[in-house]
Amino acid sequence: MTISSLPQPRAGNDTTAPARPQAAPAATRQRRLLPDWTWKQVWFQLHWFIGITAGTVLMIIGLSGATISFKDELLDVMNPGVRHVPVETRAALTPGQLASVAAAEHGQRVASITVYAEPGAAPRVFFAPKAGQRRGESVYVHPYTGATRPALQGAGFFEWTESLHRWLLLPREPGRQVLGALALCLLGLALSGLYLRWPRRPLDWRTWLTFDPALKGRSFLWNLHSVIGTWCLVVYVMLTLTGLYWSYDIVRDNIDAWAGKPPRVAQAPAKPGPAREKKPETARAAIDTALAWNTFQQRAGAWTLATVRMPTRPNDTVQFTWLAADAPHDRARSTMAISPADGSITEDKPYGQQGQGSRLVSIIYPLHMGTYFGLPGRIIVTVASLCMPLFGITGWMLYLGRRKAKRAVAAQRAMLGAGAPGPHVSALPTLVAYASQSGQAERLALESARALQQAGVPVDVQSLDQLSPAQLRQYERALIVASTFGEGEAPDGTRRFARLLDDSKAPALAGLEFGLLALGDRHYSEFCGFGHALDLRLQALGATPLFPLIEVDKHDAHALAAWSQALARTSGSPIDAIGRQEEASYAAWRLTRRVLLNPGSQGGQLFEIGLSGPAGASWEAGALAEIIACNIDGSEGEDSGGSVPHAPRSYSLASMPHDGELQLLVRQERHQGENNGGYGVASGWLTQFAPLGGEIRLRLQANPAFAPALSEVPCIYIGNGSGLAGLRSHLRARRQAGLARNWLLFGERQRSADSVCAEELEAWLQNGHLARLDRTFSRDGDHKEYVQDRLRSEAAELRAWLLDGAIVYVCGSLQGMAAGVDAVLLEVLGQEGLDDLRAQGRYRRDVY
Repeated sequence: MTISSLPQPRAGNDTTAPARPQAAPAATRQRRLLPDWTWKQVWFQLHWFIGITAGTVLMIIGLSGATISFKDELLDVMNPGVRHVPVETRAALTPGQLASVAAAEHGQRVASITVYAEPGAAPRVFFAPKAGQRRGESVYVHPYTGATRPALQGAGFFEWTESLHRWLLLPREPGRQVLGALALCLLGLALSGLYLRWPRRPLDWRTWLTFDPALKGRSFLWNLHSVIGTWCLVVYVMLTLTGLYWSYDIVRDNIDAWAGKPPRVAQAPAKPGPAREKKPETARAAIDTALAWNTFQQRAGAWTLATVRMPTRPNDTVQFTWLAADAPHDRARSTMAISPADGSITEDKPYGQQGQGSRLVSIIYPLHMGTYFGLPGRIIVTVASLCMPLFGITGWMLYLGRRKAKRAVAAQRAMLGAGAPGPHVSALPTLVAYASQSGQAERLALESARALQQAGVPVDVQSLDQLSPAQLRQYERALIVASTFGEGEAPDGTRRFARLLDDSKAPALAGLEFGLLALGDRHYSEFCGFGHALDLRLQALGATPLFPLIEVDKHDAHALAAWSQALARTSGSPIDAIGRQEEASYAAWRLTRRVLLNPGSQGGQLFEIGLSGPAGASWEAGALAEIIACNIDGSEGEDSGGSVPHAPRSYSLASMPHDGELQLLVRQERHQGENNGGYGVASGWLTQFAPLGGEIRLRLQANPAFAPALSEVPCIYIGNGSGLAGLRSHLRARRQAGLARNWLLFGERQRSADSVCAEELEAWLQNGHLARLDRTFSRDGDHKEYVQDRLRSEAAELRAWLLDGAIVYVCGSLQGMAAGVDAVLLEVLGQEGLDDLRAQGRYRRDVY
């Protein structure tokens, strides 16, 4: 954010805002506009909870599914020459001949045999199941001799993997139920993920599918998680819906009934009883199937594989299930029944003549395996299955990152509240309250509270934002640190308290003693205006001052020393000087870049300033840089002989630590006269006089009133001119955290000259980091449109975002833009709704 030659009113004054329109909606309606939770937050909570629980098991399902996708090809690689033998000139044995050889060699009845049209492919013989078994054994045999081929190495591993994939190694029935529940979880993750990342422009494929490999940290993880999730979405939905068919009998039976398939007969469990000697089935006379085989070959035409089910009684037919060479997929099986006695066909059902329902059911397995789409489909399903662990890992990392961020925030709050309530003895605690815009009043209040605690005084630390005037009556003594904002106004969050205190129904405060430290800036006419108004009003309500109001001009050491002495007299014990660490916290930074962003603009020149500082310097979005300018002249006049330090000026940071440098957006201010060469004090120093590579005295300053939202809550960012700086740091922080529900409204003069950071903003819009981008240019066209005008025209969208729990951030000029935004919010929410928005911490401003 840029700043004029006058000090920036972070803890002081500013220009006057226009009068507000009358509040319209009723309070009850406003409360409905500002809920404490949203549907999107509910879906997000469900998404991450299912992801870190069921998602862990789904990783196993994905890996096992990918492993068995190319099982046959892998087995052939591991067992060369077992399932394929050299092609010979002699004819291959018929299924009947192969069955006879296998039955004699193994002493078991052959139930069926699968033969392949491909020359040299080994047929597979399936034996009848033994007592108590669901399936019989199977072997591969030589197509020309019938001799049993060696057992496949690795077959046991793939059978174990398939059992893991289908039943998680559990008993079959409970395993199916668990897999069905996991399939529903995967479906929920896919659909909720789609809902959570739904962009403003859903028809733009780049928004959905573009991955940015240049991202780092949390933003890289989120981009990877969401974009690849979109790629795999259709596959996962297909896998879950087809998987449910085998998991739940009610699903399968209803689909089969719709398709016209006969109902399945459940296999009754074997009953225990005395073992009876049973005559081997191989003793039965073999039924000759040669005539039936010849008939099948003549009728079927070209085929790739055929399974022949052997008859067990002379009157039984030979059942053929076969796959035509031109079949649409590997489960498009035709059936045929042929009498072994005379070769007559008793049943012939080519796949193309089967009912539509039956044909639709037959594609369930090919869809699940990907074979319905041939080799490309198998590869896609395999890759999607292999990606399953990626979502689990990135999901866990994002979850742990959020936990870490929450712990950091909690630790910061605990540190800020370290001076809060001490051990309550017989005396009532002293209230230490603050009204803070940028955080300076809060820091001084906390430091004062810690000093009082060390002196043995019990304290309660509270923000006036969270208090009502009636609550002051709970205390006998209050010490208040109050900033002034604008022309004598209360800080944003304290406006509700100030309004209630000025109300004719405000409670009497007789018996309350108070001391007040007022922060301000003497460059403004209403110096410490809110502090003085608060002092007068408290006395009017009957409160008694402990000492005269103490005014602080910026960081005036003498005024802070007077405050320390007043605290010492109040506590009856010595108090260390308050605010002393403020003076010792400036560090030397290096000016590394100075880039003009708006050549040809009708407004002042806007520069991007790059600074490098001490190793390990860290800050959060919304923080400020307090800079001491050393320009060509100063308050000492021309006799000073050169560069002299001025009072510090504050700028919003436009970058994050991971960007590798501290960045500012500084508007170069010009004025009439010769003072400082006609340049603003701080802006002239940064944009004109400070040499590249030269030293800049700078202090990082937290700004709690403009703190970032690093959670899934949506955010609306509104600004103009150099106010983009503070908004950009927030958006960069949200991008690093993988948070994409962001709406930016930004205004400037002319699109041709003032499209600052346009490439970065457009990239964010294209890759989905910005859900919405509205830019206005007030000097383009006949109709002047400002940011607040665009916000008013999008009132319905604004209400929708606020209903979703959105936080509103405003950064830029108070006069005009910020005041106009305030008026629009008042129109939409009414006074009480706007006060509630502030009280909930969902209206955060950094304006000048």
